Amino acid sequence: MTQKVSDADFTKEVLNSKTPVLVDFWAEWCGPCKAIAPVLEELSSELAGKVKIAKLNIDENPSTTIKYGVRSIPTMILFKNGEPADMKVGAGTPKAALSSWLEGHAA
Repeated sequence: MTQKVSDADFTKEVLNSKTPVLVDFWAEWCGPCKAIAPVLEELSSELAGKVKIAKLNIDENPSTTIKYGVRSIPTMILFKNGEPADMKVGAGTPKAALSSWLEGHAA
């Protein structure tokens, strides 16, 4: 299950995480964000223990959104060891490609 994160707990939940964390920057009004949400839920279950998947609502958490330069959504940033390691923008990536991308970073 994906986890919700906010400006307030971002450091604790994402930057201090022992496992890589994929943060999905999204908004309630974003159609492509809603389209990719079920895929991220599935991957969250499939990759449990290897990669944590978190969601950050950009409308409710502007500080983190600005800090990482998110300009369009959905934007997914993969954090490893407290640093952004990789990024994907848009909802066009198929589940299999997302899974192998995440698996590559989990190793």
